[in-house]
Amino acid sequence: MYLLLKLLHITAVVMFLGNITTGLFWHRLAARTRDPGLLAHTMDGIIRSDRLFTIPGVIIIVITGVLAAIYGNLPLLRTGWIAWALVLFIVSGLAFMLRVAPLQRQLPNMARASDFEYTWYHALALRWEGWGSLALLTPVAAMVIMVLKPGL
Repeated sequence: MYLLLKLLHITAVVMFLGNITTGLFWHRLAARTRDPGLLAHTMDGIIRSDRLFTIPGVIIIVITGVLAAIYGNLPLLRTGWIAWALVLFIVSGLAFMLRVAPLQRQLPNMARASDFEYTWYHALALRWEGWGSLALLTPVAAMVIMVLKPGL
């Protein structure tokens, strides 16, 4: 059972990290065009992919991680590499909920506005990319800690 949970956990991590990475990538490509229709379409797709991949990925990561730790007799908060990975995962979740998601809901609306101004859009998009990068890099660091299991 432990190995099955670990496999599901790793699969969810790949899905989660891959979706965040590709969202940032596709938005960057769309932004090069400065086309408001393409920008709105891209952000709509990113929001949809978060609902289909990122959010379920989080749920699966948490459930399988906790269950794997229980089956592996690893105390969550007293196993340093698990505790620090949890802290990083929580930071990622807070960045997503408090900054990334609100900004990414504003971006397609801004792109659809009749008075679309790329300069304003770009300034907001840079904030979204910055917070999105934090939401990506913290779980990447958590993954590194989970794999290398340093003595923390």
